[in-house]
Amino acid sequence: MIERYSLPKMNAIWQEEFKFKTMLAIEILALEALAKQKKVPQQAVARIKKKARFNIPQIKKIEEKTQHDVVAFVNNVAQYIGQDAKYLHMGLTSSDVLDTTLGVQLKAASEILIEDIERLIKALAKKAVRYQDMVCIGRTHGVHAEPTTFGLKLALMYDEMQRNLKRFKLAREEVSIGKISGAVGTFANVDPEVESYICKKLGLKPANISTQIIQRDIYAVFMARIAIIGSSLEKFATEIRHLQRTEVLEAEEPFGKGQKGSSAMPHKRNPVICERICGLSRLLRGNAVAAMENVALWHERDISHSSVERVIMPDSTLALDYMLNKFIQVIEGLQVYPDNMLANLVKTKGLIFSQRVLLELMDRGLARQKAYDLVQRCAMKTWKEGSYFRDNLLADADVPRFLSEKDLGKIFDLDYYLRNVKKIFKKAGL
Repeated sequence: MIERYSLPKMNAIWQEEFKFKTMLAIEILALEALAKQKKVPQQAVARIKKKARFNIPQIKKIEEKTQHDVVAFVNNVAQYIGQDAKYLHMGLTSSDVLDTTLGVQLKAASEILIEDIERLIKALAKKAVRYQDMVCIGRTHGVHAEPTTFGLKLALMYDEMQRNLKRFKLAREEVSIGKISGAVGTFANVDPEVESYICKKLGLKPANISTQIIQRDIYAVFMARIAIIGSSLEKFATEIRHLQRTEVLEAEEPFGKGQKGSSAMPHKRNPVICERICGLSRLLRGNAVAAMENVALWHERDISHSSVERVIMPDSTLALDYMLNKFIQVIEGLQVYPDNMLANLVKTKGLIFSQRVLLELMDRGLARQKAYDLVQRCAMKTWKEGSYFRDNLLADADVPRFLSEKDLGKIFDLDYYLRNVKKIFKKAGL
């Protein structure tokens, strides 16, 4: 991931320093486990722990010749250890170290993302409660439908992120996994107890069964869950982008002092953060597809997944971390315009009450189709002429036989649409 979309804490997990430190820790833990089995002298392990280190530029130089990153790493560490290096990497295969390192990285990355999600949930809850009763128009197909509240829009986001949090906590558990089972997963040259020891020390679970690698369906699910969270953020950001349109302007992402919206038009205030979130969500979905392509490998392992994962896993966790932090910024600094909400609410001159009129006519004994035709006839007159819906109902040849002006006054009541809002909030845990 490019620096522009990388936050320091997450970025550190995917740096080579973190990776090689973890790889070295795994190699030393393997020696500790082997020493417990008396396969390696305790004194040798003590000397190795004291001397072991690595040098990244030297690893890169060695890799130019070996064309193998783990061999280069082991050779470099061996240079510092000396004679005891004969015990290093004993019974292990490269993927024992790499996949277990990946488990450590994904667990650490997941914990950052879970913290991000929890902060976003908290921000959404606060704003949802604040705007719980702020009435605005609901839209279906982008067209005015019936009244809702701005708080309900935010409560919906809150509820969806609660689901995402629950799913992602499961994803964290699934990828917090390691394997030290050898070249084809048979533990031929290293006992299962070594795997258990290493994984326990690293806070990972041993894979139930593996080949040379941990099976990639596990990571495909993880990447899919990241993509789903990204899609949720895109959905929320798209809502704000629409609400920020000049013709709507019911809400707006924060616009800082000194911020510029356009190099050419000084008046512009564009939803650039929300647009950025929408764009990055496409990257997450594409990476999830690549992770699914990695599931089918040849026999006990091929290397076709490796190059893909070196890109998609850092990029997706970095991008989602960035997106979550940016959307927290949007929600916390959200500009809300109640006057514009009310202006938009009356823009269709009462058409938003059409379903209530329909239901009331049905209660008065009209068949549904007949009632629908009457209401639609008056509604289409409003659409075409720009006249008030209530006036058209009262002037209709048939409607006044069933509904009086007083009846319509009760029907055209915004409070009716808010009567269950508190119940919805309670259901959502707000």
